Amino acid sequence: AKQNELAEMEVTGNAGSGQVAVTMNGKHEVTKIVVNPEVIDPEDVDFLQDMLIAAFNDAVSQVTKMTDDEMGSITGGMSLPGM
Repeated sequence: AKQNELAEMEVTGNAGSGQVAVTMNGKHEVTKIVVNPEVIDPEDVDFLQDMLIAAFNDAVSQVTKMTDDEMGSITGGMSLPGM
């Protein structure tokens, strides 16, 4: 039951003060990407790519923390082998 709840939760990772946002669910699936048109510069594609990577990594970190927090509340902070 908790796994289903976690899978349905969403987090949004940001980069560039919100210029790029990646929304991800608890299954680490990207559900939405928002890019402010101002950061799209055909002459500097590397900058946009770096911002997408940063936003994606921020979202992954948030999902991992959310999962760890939920699992910690279920186990009462006990350390379980393999978790």
